[in-house]
Amino acid sequence: MSEQYGQSPEPVEYPEFLLRLPGGGPRARGRLLREKGTNGSQKFTVLAGSPARPEVVPSFPERMSSSHRFREQLIAQGAIRESAAWPGWLETARDIECNSPSAAAEILVGRSANGWTEWKTADGHPLGDFLDHASWGPNRAWLVRGSNVTGIDLVQRMWLPEQRVSLAATRLRQDVAQGVSKDRLRFLVEEDYESTATYNQKLELVEELHAFLSRMKPGDTVCTISRGLLYVGEVAGAMEQIVSDGGRSNLRRPVEWQARGYPYDELPEELQQKLSVQHDIVDLTVVKPLLDGLGLSDAELVTEAEAAADGDASAEIEVITQRRRELELPDPGKQLADDLLVHDVDWLRELRDLLWDERQLVFYGPPGTGKTFLALRLAEFLGGGPEQVKLVQFHPSYAYEDFFEGFRPREDPDTREVAFRLTAGPLRELADLASREGNRHIPHFLIIDELNRANLAKVFGELYFLLEYRNRSVRLTYSGDDFALPPNLFVIGTMNTADRSIALVDAAMRRRFAFVELSPRTEPTSGLLRRWLAGQGLAPEPAALLDALNTRIDDPDFRIGPSYLMKKGVYREGGLERTWRTKILPLLEEHHYGEGVDIEARYGLESLRRAIDPEYVV
Repeated sequence: MSEQYGQSPEPVEYPEFLLRLPGGGPRARGRLLREKGTNGSQKFTVLAGSPARPEVVPSFPERMSSSHRFREQLIAQGAIRESAAWPGWLETARDIECNSPSAAAEILVGRSANGWTEWKTADGHPLGDFLDHASWGPNRAWLVRGSNVTGIDLVQRMWLPEQRVSLAATRLRQDVAQGVSKDRLRFLVEEDYESTATYNQKLELVEELHAFLSRMKPGDTVCTISRGLLYVGEVAGAMEQIVSDGGRSNLRRPVEWQARGYPYDELPEELQQKLSVQHDIVDLTVVKPLLDGLGLSDAELVTEAEAAADGDASAEIEVITQRRRELELPDPGKQLADDLLVHDVDWLRELRDLLWDERQLVFYGPPGTGKTFLALRLAEFLGGGPEQVKLVQFHPSYAYEDFFEGFRPREDPDTREVAFRLTAGPLRELADLASREGNRHIPHFLIIDELNRANLAKVFGELYFLLEYRNRSVRLTYSGDDFALPPNLFVIGTMNTADRSIALVDAAMRRRFAFVELSPRTEPTSGLLRRWLAGQGLAPEPAALLDALNTRIDDPDFRIGPSYLMKKGVYREGGLERTWRTKILPLLEEHHYGEGVDIEARYGLESLRRAIDPEYVV
């Protein structure tokens, strides 16, 4: 029976473990005990004569208050005293029994420590390798919900006071061993919950049980939310299965909780996104550096990393890297303003600030005002290059499956058969790129050209919600994944006001974007052509003609933008007349269709030239 449930063979004796002190200091010695501490973690003895650090990092008293108090008591009792063997260090005067390997490491190094990785054998094997049922590997981070378990807040009632975390498995049979396979759990859940859970509930339960029983291990970070606070701790031991009141907490693990909770509203946005996923157990490993850095200033992060430099400092160093490489949008300067022919650097800085505050921005105005060009060039500057920019163009038949994800026909390269497969669209592809490790501090931009030409509710679907609530996640329609828009993903849309479809943009969409008008009436568009002509060494007449033309167009949404006249072909022989006849006048004919307006007489070049120069002669 024990083999069927994956139970371990008879225990063997643990070897002696060593802990290197910070700054290339001496090594402490200790032993792992079979006996368990008050919260169920295996105890650990620091052997007499082991060195200890003389000072603690600033965050230690608050983050790990129990270990700090224990250390202070040991110093007051003389159990930790000045060392004769290692001048400038402290040392233990006797064997000191601690509740867990991490607590034993913490009283020696004066900071938070992962004893499962920092205590090692003489040949370099971490303590965690010697645990029964341990699926060892890099430490992970987990969210376990316990604030509303059948109406009871287990976090305040049991988890924090008793230093535990638990999972309800009311009907799961006894003696299910830690490390059980997912396949075995499927069988157990199907039998034990046969008529009391739906198919989807059983699937969810298998995932949660497997995470708690087999993937979670000592040294992992665990967190939970209660009363608007996030509590963070470290898994300190193996799982135990007990009979509990109502089955609310019959699967338990010991946890060393930090003394303080962190206000949820003040957490980093990326962390809030992951915490909003609606499962009882959520893998948070991707945001573990953010959890590890909570409550620490940059100076404290550096101190802790330096203190751990001779141990396993990977977690602390990763935190520092992530914290120092924060997301930011570069400041537009005069060079960019000159490149874009913008009249004022402050106008560009306002765009940058709008994007930072809103994450979504729309340029709207008549055709030819440079909306798409400005969106692309601004995004490339703010993102650091074209690799961080993706452009899509909406049209009336564009759908959610084209934009985000859906089942599309794809050919199998091996069998040459065509089948429908879940395929990512441009937004999903860019979001996945932006959320990769190493990319999270780099701004990424999605440019949506002609945003108002598609059915926006149909295209965005549940993503509508995420555009406004960037700190939340949603369950996706097709893949079923929990998805959030990365904080470093920005959206810039363009809208052409001449086709009147901007009126179809509903209030919900308007609320989710900042709107910036690009109009021939105002800068930077009104003086754009003059600045371009001057830069090209060309005469200013086309700018005067365009201004005269726009004064004759009553509807501002149909005024003509300067882009039509900012092409080199316009300034070859006959080019201006050709452009006016084939590009500009047809737009105005469509605008005045059925009104009987003489387009040539009102908007033709000859008429406009006479208006700006009374002495003009054909």
